[in-house]
Amino acid sequence: MSGRCVVGKLVVLGVVGFLAQLVDGSLGMAYGVTSSTLLLAVGIAPAAASAAVHFSEIGTSLVSGVSHHKLGNVDWRTVGILAAPGFVGAFAGATFLVSLPADVARPWVAGILLALGLYVVFRFLVLGGRRPQFKGRPSAAFLAPMGLFGGALDAIGGGGWGPVGTTTLLSSGRLEPRKVVGSIDTSEFVVAVGGSLGFLIGLGAAGIEWEIALALLAGGVVAAPIAAYLVKILPARVLGVAAGGLIVLTNSTTIAQTLGLEGAGVGVLAGAVAVLWVAGIVWAVRDERLARRLERERTGEAALEHA
Repeated sequence: MSGRCVVGKLVVLGVVGFLAQLVDGSLGMAYGVTSSTLLLAVGIAPAAASAAVHFSEIGTSLVSGVSHHKLGNVDWRTVGILAAPGFVGAFAGATFLVSLPADVARPWVAGILLALGLYVVFRFLVLGGRRPQFKGRPSAAFLAPMGLFGGALDAIGGGGWGPVGTTTLLSSGRLEPRKVVGSIDTSEFVVAVGGSLGFLIGLGAAGIEWEIALALLAGGVVAAPIAAYLVKILPARVLGVAAGGLIVLTNSTTIAQTLGLEGAGVGVLAGAVAVLWVAGIVWAVRDERLARRLERERTGEAALEHA
């Protein structure tokens, strides 16, 4: 491959890292899932893809955590409880994935990513205009198993810490959204270290795609502080559906090809999923506008009552 092609590939990966971290830092999910999905799509082996993503996440999650901390988006008690089980789960998940042959692991990892993508879309489409009721901080008995499962899934699927942690904490209603996102992003640093150690031991330094990891890292580091600020102003519903739809589209075609679907069949499937993806984004935009209108109406009514 020529030097120009290599540079072009690294620039594209840098852009992928930037966009993935922009979404992740705003939603508390989708950096690993998005990056791993695109790496698998271009033929990178599952273990190598997840390893590159986890090594890049060490840097991106560190910068993201610092940025969220400065903006007051982190609940450190939650981070402290999640960190240790997340580390253990990620290390165990990485060790398991390395032991699987690439051709066996690829469809299973694509299936996990597809399920996570569907979950992300569902989570943000069903939000509607509702706002969670906060009932106190989550307990250690609630957080520890979630951290263990989320860490293992994150390493095996190349992503999963955010979809598991963020959606579980949001649905529990025990932390305000900005602190859910900030705490999950911050604790992800420890998860990334655990997964990276597992991959380093299992694959060896020569088995890590360091240029991919560095390109993703470069883009993600640039996006992290921007995303920490945008978490307060961007419509999470629309971003979540857009990111989840991309994940579903890419992994559904991967699975279809694994099952023997070829040529026109894959194109028809991709077209159908793309139509549903666009419809989901339109639905999310409509719901966001409705929620904002209802919020303005409630604000106006409150102002009249106090007049």
